[in-house]
Amino acid sequence: MEPFIALIASFVLFRAAGLAGLSYFDGWQPSLQAAAAVMILLAASGHWGKRRPDLIRMVPRVFPRPGLIVTVTGWLEIAGAVGILIPVVSGAASVCLAVLLVAMFPANVRAAREKLTIGGKPVPDLPVRTLLQLVFLAAVLLPALFPQAL
Repeated sequence: MEPFIALIASFVLFRAAGLAGLSYFDGWQPSLQAAAAVMILLAASGHWGKRRPDLIRMVPRVFPRPGLIVTVTGWLEIAGAVGILIPVVSGAASVCLAVLLVAMFPANVRAAREKLTIGGKPVPDLPVRTLLQLVFLAAVLLPALFPQAL
């Protein structure tokens, strides 16, 4: 839930900054891109530190070396979060992040079905997690699908 809260709160903050005259955030697209970057970076931070063992447990058993998978996906999330803020690559970064979110969804399914925890907190049930995933996909894809008019 923390990434969702970060997404919404930072979008409101960035949108307010745009309305207050900060030109970078002029329009909903750059505000949503920046908010998605905040959300993705927050999620990536869990790939190291005390939440790492929880994320490793989420990786479906069919995949070898779950620790490596968690590390690589964390780095990919960081790269994508930075990429969506760079105009020349933001569209490609958005698509890559969407693919990554879809590829990681089986781990979320496993966590929900097995009632795993992250940081001692239970993961959301599968319907809630699916809805959150759709919101996250929209957050990374909408600015790319509807770029800001110049």
